[in-house]
Amino acid sequence: MILNIHPKNPEPRKISEVAAILQKGGVVIIPTDTIYAFVCDLSQYKGFEKICRIKGVKPEKANFSLLCSDLSNISVYTKPFDRSVYKLLNKALPGPYTFILEASHEVPSLFRSRKKTIGLRVPDHPIVSALIGQLGHPMVATSLHDLDSIREYPSDPLEIAEQWENVVDVVVDGGTGKITPSTVIDCTGDEPALVREGAGDSGIL
Repeated sequence: MILNIHPKNPEPRKISEVAAILQKGGVVIIPTDTIYAFVCDLSQYKGFEKICRIKGVKPEKANFSLLCSDLSNISVYTKPFDRSVYKLLNKALPGPYTFILEASHEVPSLFRSRKKTIGLRVPDHPIVSALIGQLGHPMVATSLHDLDSIREYPSDPLEIAEQWENVVDVVVDGGTGKITPSTVIDCTGDEPALVREGAGDSGIL
């Protein structure tokens, strides 16, 4: 199923419809402020397992991220971090960044990597924000890669639906997506380290 949702003013009825699917363990493809992504409800392991099957990875080796609502929401799912990291996150978010931090026990163990870390994002996108607000907690997310070997990330929601709507529960059409993923910054060491240069300005470090 493909569902058109306004990218700047998401219709509450449609957001509720998608949230209800996620709450039942469904998997949905949504736009973010970078690329389109697979998402599921953090509290629904069934959805997490389904994404792992789609991506062809074992659950214990999956390296997915959490989409959070804001900085205070991030702090629930991470161990305490120092003021310099707080200032960096506060400066960058919401925006096209993924920050790797030490996971707290609020993150289900199977969502954490073996290093007990978790990638966290606060996308600057109304559809993402509305869904997190409706659920009341983060979503688990992982990038949607193109089946075409030439393009890494698909951006046309109609093409995405053609490829994936029989695999996932819903494809949200939120307009043409972008093709550059988030900038990834590891904040688990002595100093924040750039892991992947993406849509965010790496000069923020």
